[in-house]
Amino acid sequence: MSSENTDWKLKINGLLQTCQNELKKTTLIGKKMLSATQANAKLHENYEEIGRLVRKEILAGTLKVENEKLDQLLEEIKSLESQLEGFEQDVQEIKKNQ
Repeated sequence: MSSENTDWKLKINGLLQTCQNELKKTTLIGKKMLSATQANAKLHENYEEIGRLVRKEILAGTLKVENEKLDQLLEEIKSLESQLEGFEQDVQEIKKNQ
């Protein structure tokens, strides 16, 4: 009976050790993924900021760039900003009439 008890305890301890190791790995992976997500978000913010700065300089005439894709993007930005202004006006009008 003592040998069976010892075997049973060893198996349980082995299982617990395996679970603990897997939990540690999962926690470390989770931390790395969270750090990667934060770095990716910051990278995205930096790209957006660069874009805003470049656009500002182009519109101010202090930066000259001849690039068809850039011109298309600037036109699309202008159109989207106009649409957003229209949406805002529509929302304000709806609020007044309610």
